[in-house]
Amino acid sequence: MMLKKRIDKTHYNFNNYVNKKRWLSIWHQLDEVISLNPSSVLEVGPGPGIFKKLAGHFGVSVETVDIDPGLKPDYVASVTDLPFSDNAYDCVCAFQVLEHIPYKQALQAFGEMVRIADNHIFISLPDAKRLWIYSLNIPKMGQKIIHIPRPQLRQIEHQFDGQHYWEINKLNYPLKKIIGDFTKNRANLKKTYRVPENPYHRFFLFEKI
Repeated sequence: MMLKKRIDKTHYNFNNYVNKKRWLSIWHQLDEVISLNPSSVLEVGPGPGIFKKLAGHFGVSVETVDIDPGLKPDYVASVTDLPFSDNAYDCVCAFQVLEHIPYKQALQAFGEMVRIADNHIFISLPDAKRLWIYSLNIPKMGQKIIHIPRPQLRQIEHQFDGQHYWEINKLNYPLKKIIGDFTKNRANLKKTYRVPENPYHRFFLFEKI
């Protein structure tokens, strides 16, 4: 099923999109991908293209695909129907992308990412579980960020806001379900974590089975 463009490119203007918390998430994107030492990388939904440009400075070649030609991706295509052969890229990434399409289509899109990946699939998704965040400066250890879950009597039902169709830890989308559904796509979850400085972004690193 082909998808339609959801976000106008003006959404990615610096003042609207690139805040300090997002910069820290981009650092985690780079840190994880560079540590994998991939021979080739495809980024699905590149936004303003920051990840590709920065990764290139550190010797990691990234190609991009998006449904919107206005973002100037290397390839124009839908994430649910990627025009690449099986195992075409060593690592396939999508950062804060899959929540922009309905959940069943997101699973289909992830299946496409797994199909064209040779080794790893690395994604991030919004995690709505609320936390108290504390920053401590511990002698000889430096700054440490601690997350403490906020008490929550019930899960909040997600309402489509024009961008996100679903989010982790909203009603009907607990983390356990997300992991279970995504790992059905021949993908083994190696690790998942929330960005300490920006816990709304949760990363998942999968290894293709």
